[in-house]
Amino acid sequence: MAGLAPFAKMNGLGNAIVVADMRGRADRVSPAAARALNTDPVTRFDQIMAIHDARLAGTENFVEIINSDGSQAQACGNGMRCVVQALAAETGRRAFTFETIAGVLTAEEHENGLISVDMGIPRFGWRDIPLAEEFADTRKIELQVGPIDNPVLHSPSVVSMGNPHAIFWVDEDPYGYDLERFGPMLENHPIFPERANITVARVDSQESITMRTWERGAGLTLACGSAACAAAVAAARTGRTGRRVTVLVPGGPLEILWRDDDHVIMTGPAEWEFSGRFDPVTGAWEREAEGVA
Repeated sequence: MAGLAPFAKMNGLGNAIVVADMRGRADRVSPAAARALNTDPVTRFDQIMAIHDARLAGTENFVEIINSDGSQAQACGNGMRCVVQALAAETGRRAFTFETIAGVLTAEEHENGLISVDMGIPRFGWRDIPLAEEFADTRKIELQVGPIDNPVLHSPSVVSMGNPHAIFWVDEDPYGYDLERFGPMLENHPIFPERANITVARVDSQESITMRTWERGAGLTLACGSAACAAAVAAARTGRTGRRVTVLVPGGPLEILWRDDDHVIMTGPAEWEFSGRFDPVTGAWEREAEGVA
């Protein structure tokens, strides 16, 4: 097949990622190609991280983030770790600066193989998230699932980490909630004009949170880095935790630090699975290699 672009199938704590190398090309990954890749069980993914040539001075690359339904995403922390691992293996560099549609972010690979990504500064204003109506205090908004007098979920914290998040705080096991049922309805609730990532979270201690996420445009996921950041920030903002926490997602732990300068730093692993080449128009692909990079 002609005009194929290299890709690597990777994951960040089980968050399935396709890192597409679009450098030196004028085209983009089409929504149809994304949906086709997601239909194949071998290449099924949560996000495509399409690496393009730099557009902005002082950055190495522009990274376009594409959901499994073909829509664009503003942020994907697990995907950015995969991008860093792939580029670090290729170049020998450890530190990178990227442009995304949500802004500029920095990331680095540590000696132990873990990768830290500066996810930027959270935003709490109702217009910034965005919400469809005004809420003076976004630490807790009026939204619930179930009967008015006995809701199953209610009063989420909402925050933007470059993309919109709603965190429902629960006392019980987050795995006991039917997020596959509630997630699509809440993602598309009219209060969220750009849809939202939906998280059910339990605070285990001042330093630990357990959570599950229904990811906007991708569905139930083993890990969502920006949701882990959003939950950590919302927990600290509501006095549930301190500003440094371990967030346990289904795929494993992420370390989140909300620094004093308000930047949120996410640290975790990335894993390479196999590489191949694909057609950015149709999604047709062929495998190249397997094993560990």
